[in-house]
Amino acid sequence: MGEHVIKLPDVGEGVAEAELVEWHVKIGDLVREDAVIAAVMTDKATVEIPSPVDGEIIWLGAEIGETVAVGSPIVRIKVAGDGPVETVAEAAAAEPKSEARQPAPAAAEAAPAPAKKAEPAAKPPLPAAALKPVPRATTLGLPRPEGERPVASPAVRLRAKEAGIDLRQIPGTGPAGRVTHEDLDGFAARGAAVPVAGLQAKSGVEEIKVIGLRRRIAEKMALAKSRIPHITYVEEIDVTALEELRAKLNATKKPERPKLTLLPFLMRALVKAVAEQPQLNAIYDDDAGIIHRHAGVHIGMAAQTPGGLMVPVVKHAEARDLWDCAVEVNRLAEAAKAGTATREELTGSTITITSLGAMGGVATTPVINYPEVAIVGVNKIMIRPMWDGSQFVPRKMMNLSSSFDHRVIDGWDAAVFVQRLKALLEAPAMIFVEG
Repeated sequence: MGEHVIKLPDVGEGVAEAELVEWHVKIGDLVREDAVIAAVMTDKATVEIPSPVDGEIIWLGAEIGETVAVGSPIVRIKVAGDGPVETVAEAAAAEPKSEARQPAPAAAEAAPAPAKKAEPAAKPPLPAAALKPVPRATTLGLPRPEGERPVASPAVRLRAKEAGIDLRQIPGTGPAGRVTHEDLDGFAARGAAVPVAGLQAKSGVEEIKVIGLRRRIAEKMALAKSRIPHITYVEEIDVTALEELRAKLNATKKPERPKLTLLPFLMRALVKAVAEQPQLNAIYDDDAGIIHRHAGVHIGMAAQTPGGLMVPVVKHAEARDLWDCAVEVNRLAEAAKAGTATREELTGSTITITSLGAMGGVATTPVINYPEVAIVGVNKIMIRPMWDGSQFVPRKMMNLSSSFDHRVIDGWDAAVFVQRLKALLEAPAMIFVEG
């Protein structure tokens, strides 16, 4: 038998290290060639590491959440035949750290089994003494005949139920043979556990290590809030006409076209608004003191995925019509949720939209996607009575909550930008007017 060592491969793009975010195997597992054994993350791209051989896992070289350098040994596999001795010797230097995680069979066999106490088994068997009739001299009561329903208050019944105790086995000492709390306590003194009824204090702390994408998000949010002085501007938008137009377009669309949501309309309005205020479609390099205004509008779409928040980017929104925007939004959202979005699809945004859909709340304070200078937040649509000059009428209202980098965007410019979006969304035909 020999040993095969797997090293962290070069994941490309000049990356020198990656974070281990998932093990698909454990020590002692048998693996086949091409089976995925681990996943590592660099920036926002997750890379799976396959096994090049068949064999048994005998050593794991890193903990989840650790950063591993490219070329470092991460797995040792016992294989048939001779293994690369030189490579195994290199891995052995890191082995003591991993050996602490290997199970010790002898110790495990010799150790008592306290875990059985915590197993959520069915009702525990009652002590033999509790199953026998107890003399009146001991309990001042008698076991009730077979089939007789015990008399007890709701609180006593709840305690007995939580403890898995059959009240028929407890003679009652209260009036008319009622089972009392004291009877339960006496039963507990003979070996049965009776919990305290009602609300109870809980103790214990669960420790969850922040790794992978969650750590990347935390670092980026902290960077954005520590370096960018945010100003947030909230404005209400009457989207009644927009929603009517959207419903008509969806009702008459071609089968191959996607269903339109609010976002494609907002993207087209955003393109027209930043054309008039290009300083908002920008990246601020605060280290160099340079603002990079972009001609192309690359809209980041903050999306919640099973792994956490991602921002896929619709590139060149200025060159896309309403339906093309919808197609690209759907494609990128699916890729982000499936974890197949590429590095190129997750980078390069110049301005971002964030939306929580129906859970959007009344108003939010979005965090700017650093190093951009503006983010537009969409809140939920609500029907509210609005005064039209002569009477109150129901209107579909939605707030836009937008944040700006106050170092480079003045409050006046922020207000002009949001008011332009408001005008376009409230008269949606203007979104389609060129020039």
